[in-house]
Amino acid sequence: MSYLAQYHALAERLTQQGLDVEAIKAKLKQQHIETPSWGYGNSGTRFKVFPWPGAARTAYEKIADAAYIHQLTGVAPSVALHIPWDKVDDWGALKQYAAEQGITLGAINPNVFQDEQYKLGSICHPSPAVREAAIAHMVECCEIMQQTGSTLLSLWFADGTNYAGQDSIRARKHRLEQGLAEVYKHLPPNSRMLIEYKFFEPAFYHTDLADWGMAYATALKLGPQAEVLVDTGHHAHGTNIAHIVAFLLDEGRLGGFHFNARRYDDDDLIVGTNNPLELFEIFVELVSAGERSANVAYMIDQSHNIEPKLEAMLLSVMNCQTAYAKALIVQYDRLAKLQAAGDVLGAQQVLAEAFETDVRPLLAQVRVELGRDPDPLAHYRRDDYAARVARERGAVSPAGSGYPG
Repeated sequence: MSYLAQYHALAERLTQQGLDVEAIKAKLKQQHIETPSWGYGNSGTRFKVFPWPGAARTAYEKIADAAYIHQLTGVAPSVALHIPWDKVDDWGALKQYAAEQGITLGAINPNVFQDEQYKLGSICHPSPAVREAAIAHMVECCEIMQQTGSTLLSLWFADGTNYAGQDSIRARKHRLEQGLAEVYKHLPPNSRMLIEYKFFEPAFYHTDLADWGMAYATALKLGPQAEVLVDTGHHAHGTNIAHIVAFLLDEGRLGGFHFNARRYDDDDLIVGTNNPLELFEIFVELVSAGERSANVAYMIDQSHNIEPKLEAMLLSVMNCQTAYAKALIVQYDRLAKLQAAGDVLGAQQVLAEAFETDVRPLLAQVRVELGRDPDPLAHYRRDDYAARVARERGAVSPAGSGYPG
């Protein structure tokens, strides 16, 4: 059966369930998944970086790759930058090049974890000089935001300690708040500061921003332009991320996501691979929140080490599309009635039915209506883009590469 016949069969079934298929397609067409520049270059683990033929070497090559992924999917129209990895002399020229490729420059991510001076932390460091250097770098990134048109400052800190007594935890908390307050003053109008957290690594005794509650409390002190960034890999085993999402949405402080997947720790695997049900549950909370989720930023943060860079990124975007599509076909009116009636398993089954639905024909039709191939992965494998850039760029040395948390 052709995808079109499958689509019509699915559309008829959804209509019978009281769902507006055209409205669902409209929302899928408006989906925006931002890809990360660092996902297109060589990056890996602390142990080894495997250079990939054709991996992007410059900010311009990363933008070209990001634009290619957008051409395939139609829902990845921006690329996040990491500074200084993507630093250029002329931000206006880079912005213009991105526009010519059909995408925009997205979140700006400062790097305050890689330099030697940050061994004991950045804005939580005992040394005022190191703290001032970290703040100056983040202020510089605020200036870059103004030049690129970015509205997001995405912050992740490796700050923490390895041993009890190494430093005062309360003093470090105060330094963190004071440093972020200074950076907050320099945010461009109508922009946001997204504060990420991670419960451990690379610090092993305590991490200064260890969970969503700490990030949330910090954001509240800073002001309305500060929100929480949820990285799906930065949680202890068994953590209900959908619960965190629901809470932050209700508080109006969910700023965005860094999507990835993990088996054990922050593994930076392709989103939606190890636990697609978890990803679906997150999108259910986002869809059910309605307008409260309107300003949430959806970004990918992954370190593709043994996978082909472009194919891994493509799958990540497609998996986000799939999870969103399944969340959109949940019968929320029926769900609410069953919840009100205390029908535990009936309500759970409503979600299970949506999750188990094959939405690929629906997504194929959406892509066709967007002027894309109904099967982006098949198109990618037929295309010569990856082979061509591999010939042009060659195998890039992994020296100096890395990835954000």
